[in-house]
Amino acid sequence: MDKLILHIGNKNYSSWSFRPWIALTAVGIDFEEVLIPFDFPAGNPKFKEISPTGRVPVLHHGEVRVWESLAIIEYVAELFPDKGLWPSAAADRAVARSISMEMLSGFRALRNACPMNMRRPKGKIALPEGVAEDVARIETIWRECRNKSGGPFLFGQFSAADAMFAPVVNRFEIYDLVTDSDTLDYMAAVKAHPGWQKWQQAALAETWIVPEDEA
Repeated sequence: MDKLILHIGNKNYSSWSFRPWIALTAVGIDFEEVLIPFDFPAGNPKFKEISPTGRVPVLHHGEVRVWESLAIIEYVAELFPDKGLWPSAAADRAVARSISMEMLSGFRALRNACPMNMRRPKGKIALPEGVAEDVARIETIWRECRNKSGGPFLFGQFSAADAMFAPVVNRFEIYDLVTDSDTLDYMAAVKAHPGWQKWQQAALAETWIVPEDEA
């Protein structure tokens, strides 16, 4: 099989890169990582050389190019069905895909106001309209899934759904957005995951600064 090559952006800021990276890492799928930093005001011109959208992440697999985080996860899940990227039960898979799509297409107020930033010291900011509603909806998703599965992750074991929400864990923490004990328990489980810790360690070592992502 051709090597999987995952092109990503800065680990400190690139939430969409983080999602497929931690998904593949968590279930032990081998891939080569190629990091192209956001070191230009509009990202990096090199992105256009490797991605049809001019954005990262993008997965190269031989002649195949797959872009968008969730599409990458789905593609790899089909290549490695035994790795358990999605829950084993059909009903759980349906819910996992539904909430992953909700994360992909929604929560814009939260994502725009509170960019992922692994280096940012914890502290509140003034929140625009819509952020509180986004936070409440995400907490409901997490609580309902974990109540059904028993935790510690959304569907028991770490899955693609947890990967899709992983950057939110950082957002909730660094902008001090939540106090609910169930939410904090889930966040602690994600932050203790070896994949999370490996990404965070690399992010903290980066020196690139992107002013527009420094909320």
